[in-house]
Amino acid sequence: MIVPSFSMERWQSHHEHRVRYNLSESGVLPLSLAELLELTGVSASDIRLGYPQTNGSDGLKRAIAALYPGAGPENVLVTAGSAEANFIALWHLLEPGDRVVVLVPAYGQTPGLAKGFGASVTTFHLEERLDWQPAPGAAAAAIGPDTRLVVITNPSNPTGSILSAQAMDEIVDACSRRGSWLLADEVYAGAEAEDPPTPSFWGRYGRTLVSGSLSKAYGLPGLRLGWILGPADQMEDLWAHKDYTSISPSAASDALATAVLQHATRHIILSRSRDIILRNRERMEEWIASCEMLGPWVRPRAGAIGMVPYRIGLSSTELADRLRRRSSVLVVPGDHFGLDGYLRIGFGGEEGELVEALARIEELLRSEAKLEADGARGVV
Repeated sequence: MIVPSFSMERWQSHHEHRVRYNLSESGVLPLSLAELLELTGVSASDIRLGYPQTNGSDGLKRAIAALYPGAGPENVLVTAGSAEANFIALWHLLEPGDRVVVLVPAYGQTPGLAKGFGASVTTFHLEERLDWQPAPGAAAAAIGPDTRLVVITNPSNPTGSILSAQAMDEIVDACSRRGSWLLADEVYAGAEAEDPPTPSFWGRYGRTLVSGSLSKAYGLPGLRLGWILGPADQMEDLWAHKDYTSISPSAASDALATAVLQHATRHIILSRSRDIILRNRERMEEWIASCEMLGPWVRPRAGAIGMVPYRIGLSSTELADRLRRRSSVLVVPGDHFGLDGYLRIGFGGEEGELVEALARIEELLRSEAKLEADGARGVV
């Protein structure tokens, strides 16, 4: 298995801990372990660090299933984050020569893995002119009779958009007519700003797998706790694939996740995330409106990320690299998503640090714009 380079992850992994301001992160400010223990009432001394149930404890599977109407513990496999969930799902479903359709722009893991497993990958698109929705009929046109798997991320990474009811219906209808599997990565569900909870693809179509985790909406990426939801008759085989990867969740992550997903605690944590997203999104909008080197963005509806267009003549990779080297600010180049001329900016961190980082970005943009203007006038 030869996988293509995962540009975004390589970029983040090399640089995110070596800059002053990391705006490449797509979640909210993580909770500390002390904060989490206080919120959940879990005592660290009660957690024994042995092997837990390898597909997730019964209590945790019940808590996850309760998030999805009609699901039960038999529909749940607990994984090491949604990254392992997506890996296992594609490993389970794909053979060389299969055809996979991906809604883009998208996080690069699933199309990269599909290619690594020998599948061919085609795409249909979220369109900025439609507020990052697919055009009517796009799903039906892309999902052909030979499509084995369709991959959707909803809410979207990198745009922060939420699929409309019409778009979801069109995707499900196209999968149903073709008999294709649908993998819905719903890791940003729960991180909505003003909107009600994002509707899940779960329960809309029998050949559906859903991945989720505590990393983004819950601010708990360090727990590395995710899940796959799927038809009960598929779960044994998915679990058997996990025997070859992480084997089991950590005992601490299983115990803490079970406590996090209790109704009252979950509400507190998601309310905290929403407050961070709303407050910092306002700072982003003020900054975009005041900076003439930036174009208007489509306001993200979920998650602490957005695609911000800029108006200088550098590629997004060149601009992001100059921001990293000169300003110690890390953002994600838009061309990692096939969207050159944009930066994906994460705004889920501390408000004061976000404002400082945005000021540094603006300073460099003004410097580059002046150099371009001077060059156009022949100034030396």
